[in-house]
Amino acid sequence: MKNNNTTNTKLILLHPYIQKQGGPNRLWLLAFVSFFTLTFLATLIYSRDSILSPSRPHADLHRDAVSNSDNLPLPATVVNALIHYVIRSNYTYHMQQPDIKIVADVLRKCSVPCNFLVFGLTHETLLWKALNHNGRTVFVDENRYYAAYFEEQHPEVDAYDVQYTTKASEMKELVASVKEQSRNECRPVQNLLFSECKLGINDLPNHVYDVDWDVILVDGPSGEWPDAPGRMSSIFTAGVLARSKKGGSPRTHVIVHDYYRDVERVCGDEFLCRENRVASTNMMAHFVIERADPNTFEFCSKCNQTASADASPARTTSPSS
Repeated sequence: MKNNNTTNTKLILLHPYIQKQGGPNRLWLLAFVSFFTLTFLATLIYSRDSILSPSRPHADLHRDAVSNSDNLPLPATVVNALIHYVIRSNYTYHMQQPDIKIVADVLRKCSVPCNFLVFGLTHETLLWKALNHNGRTVFVDENRYYAAYFEEQHPEVDAYDVQYTTKASEMKELVASVKEQSRNECRPVQNLLFSECKLGINDLPNHVYDVDWDVILVDGPSGEWPDAPGRMSSIFTAGVLARSKKGGSPRTHVIVHDYYRDVERVCGDEFLCRENRVASTNMMAHFVIERADPNTFEFCSKCNQTASADASPARTTSPSS
């Protein structure tokens, strides 16, 4: 219809018969028809804009509402349902409800978006991803094949592998080496990407070191036998990342699972510090680490170190549930 109208208009304005008639009446007729045509087109355009414009504010409001809802944390009912079905599963090795609740409570109070770093791909991996709704969640695992498989099965999960070179049986020597190098390679505040500290993880993708992590969960690597990697590196790295934050919240929540074991308890006390521990269960310890000055060379206060030295040996078997 638009093409036909345009063609007719051109015929009216440019028709040879009208052009040949040079009388005043014909000229007035030509002017009148031209004016009527232009007025009709202007009215049509204005009417079209008037019809469409009222819907635009509604679309913008709807888009803003959707955007705002996306930034909200999961409702408590959804969180409770997720936790319920995880702990009710038939999988043998999974966290108990009190331990999961510590992580869930921290994530719920975290500002959106929340940056959540997890050492270990476990039975709870998809739960952690879901609980940190709209946040950034990154997983680090010792098994490159499992990490690749997990990402293939769950493309929404961001996982990387790390090749640990430590052994749980070497814990005492490795902790001692950190103390000797606390003013050099093993500083509490540094960019681990360029570190040569034996316990520093420096082979993650570069962008991982640029993120200001709000919550770090240490639930890997494995440490059940002497030749297992142990969690010395992941606990040390968590402590350094927390103290080395450049922006965001000045505090980082570091949660260590299997805290009843020697490696987790000793390294937690050495690199996260008892003075920073705010909650614990039989299996879990929750620390809050403050951002530190670049010239800091001690992980913990002297009082904390004395308490750690005088502490009785940690249990090496899992407590009864």
